[in-house]
Amino acid sequence: MRALRIAATGMAAQQLNVEVISNNIANMNTVGFKRQRAEFQDLLYENVERMGAQSSEAGTVVPTGVQVGAGVKAGSVYRITTQGNMTQTGNRFDLAIDGRGYFQVLMPDGSTAYTRAGNFSVNDQGILCTDDGYIVQPQITIPQEARDVVISKTGQVQVLTGDDPAPQTVGQLEMATFLNEAGLEAIGDNLFLETGASGAATVGTPGDTGFGQLMQGYTEASNVDAVSEITALIVAQRAYEMNSKIVTAADEMLQATSQLKS
Repeated sequence: MRALRIAATGMAAQQLNVEVISNNIANMNTVGFKRQRAEFQDLLYENVERMGAQSSEAGTVVPTGVQVGAGVKAGSVYRITTQGNMTQTGNRFDLAIDGRGYFQVLMPDGSTAYTRAGNFSVNDQGILCTDDGYIVQPQITIPQEARDVVISKTGQVQVLTGDDPAPQTVGQLEMATFLNEAGLEAIGDNLFLETGASGAATVGTPGDTGFGQLMQGYTEASNVDAVSEITALIVAQRAYEMNSKIVTAADEMLQATSQLKS
């Protein structure tokens, strides 16, 4: 009975949907997190009677035909890259991107990863880095004698040292943008890698055309909306239950068939 297989695909699809929703909810407080959405596609159809087929010698044709679907499958899990709210932290090394763009991070293997999480700090050498110690690119070194650090909206990093009222520029932050941000590969730790789907990174200065601006002392909150996720969870749960009822109904129909006597 096709209904058993079809309902099974529906249950598997809704299980994936719940897993995506649960990951969104789990990361409600993750800095720079972008929520995901599961998208589905119907499976191949069996043409019991093909539409448009000739139905008589007079030339009449079947207007709609008979097609029976085989169920559903996961099409993609799409990342929604809308802007998250700005959260003021008071930490002078925290940075939030207002608009498009990703910070560049040097990985231990020498490759470059990208992140929206700007909860940075400095290591024992005064180098700006992530909370895992990965160095932000281009490398910014804060002098030990610096008494204050000012990072402009355009990414210029300046420090005040000693009694000198004039700030000294110690570096310039850059960002990367991608033609298809949803095509980036998430590797955990708030990091993404460039892929063939995302396109090559375009590097530029914050505030340039197509790039967002930086906000010092802020971080970007997750763009997960609790109400929307809970609503989607309820819908997915009900859909799973309905598919399970189809399995039960199909099983009862098979039992009735097996009890037929000649």
